[in-house]
Amino acid sequence: MEFSFGIPTKIYFGKDCIAKNAGVLAAVGSKAMIVTGKHSAKASGALDDVTAVLEAKKKEYVIFDEIENNPSVETVAKAADIARAEKIDFVIGIGGGSPIDASKAIAVLAANADMAVTDLFKNAFTKALPIVGVPTTAGTGSEATPYSVLLRKDMQTKVSFGTKDTYPVYAFVDAKYTYSLGKGSTISTAVDAFTHAFEGYLANRSTVISDSFATTAIKAFGKSMRKLARFELDEADRENLMLVSLLGGIIISQTGVTIAHGMGYCYTYFKGIPHGAANGLIMREYMKLNYDVAKDKIDNALSLLGCESIDEFADILAEMLGQPPKLTEEEIELYTKLTQIQKGSMANTPHKIDAEVIKGLWSSIS
Repeated sequence: MEFSFGIPTKIYFGKDCIAKNAGVLAAVGSKAMIVTGKHSAKASGALDDVTAVLEAKKKEYVIFDEIENNPSVETVAKAADIARAEKIDFVIGIGGGSPIDASKAIAVLAANADMAVTDLFKNAFTKALPIVGVPTTAGTGSEATPYSVLLRKDMQTKVSFGTKDTYPVYAFVDAKYTYSLGKGSTISTAVDAFTHAFEGYLANRSTVISDSFATTAIKAFGKSMRKLARFELDEADRENLMLVSLLGGIIISQTGVTIAHGMGYCYTYFKGIPHGAANGLIMREYMKLNYDVAKDKIDNALSLLGCESIDEFADILAEMLGQPPKLTEEEIELYTKLTQIQKGSMANTPHKIDAEVIKGLWSSIS
């Protein structure tokens, strides 16, 4: 038995955790850039909670609210230019995974004035401004990972980077910020959280420690899964799913993700399918592919979910997400080629993955 484990992020979980720990947030720096999208930070109340603390503690801030659902390298470069001009000394990401991921890129670029945005993906930087994560979705767990996933239009896919310097210093995780989420966003982000836990459980880089987090998260998802499919969630379910999301982030910060994520990026880029839903649409065939080499873990996960078979679980996902889109032969060829860019995800999957296997997966899914 050999493993390593570490997460430098200090996590505050629970109702009103920002107000209860105002001094912690205010002590991070003197002037913040708040990174958000156009809607969720305001609608959830998270933006008001953060700015109330900053104003009460007489801290300056600027708001950058132009983050897309799939943040692009162009947008984070623009924000970093503003951050340097405004002499920002810490970054607060408020929202789903997109604003928090973007805040990590902005924090690195703002601290490295001569760095090209595409150099982020070399992971060669050694400094970044302090980052604070405030999630408003129960999905990516980005507040507890070093990873930032950005859209590369030049590559027609999403690409990630991350080092120990891009872990948030603090995460403030309050399920009340998810109450304003609609059905589609709630389901997609929750499925994303599940896939983090499940893929991390199966991953070649999994350890006895990450497995303990993963089984807890998978069981918690199963507790609310059927109510999620009916969209009959109460506050306890919202908090439960927020826990799944946080645990999922902690898990993949140690294990990484697998080929399901690598494939899902194609659905998102070309079909506009939200990230979590894209992963979920792949789960049935992904689980069947890996069953011969990860039978014990998959059987245990199904038991924790309260399901007797892969198809029973996948049918519940289908109730939430619908069916995968039909792909043409040309699309399958293109998606197979682009999926192979995700070398780390391929290598981390228990079943051996090559171009033939990827093409077979895409063919069977569609």
